Amino acid sequence: MLLILGLILLSLGLAAPAVVRRHLITLLIALELALLGANLLFVFASLHLDDAIGQVFSMTILTVAGAESSIGLALLVVFHRLTGIISPGALATLKG
Repeated sequence: MLLILGLILLSLGLAAPAVVRRHLITLLIALELALLGANLLFVFASLHLDDAIGQVFSMTILTVAGAESSIGLALLVVFHRLTGIISPGALATLKG
């Protein structure tokens, strides 16, 4: 059951950017969903193999994902304050 749930979350997280291209917050949520699915798969493998390495790696991924989402949301807030819009097409103006 845990394997199927992890695969569903991972596939939804990876397929969402192809479907929803207009909202950056939705893209960040899809990235978090993919990371959560990968974490569930690591935990399942850890339980199946009776080894704690998968759980340690899962906690590491959760820590990095938390930092990534907070920095990404902070950048989106600053970009929205400067331009007034949040769209992936508007990010092309940041290229230097």
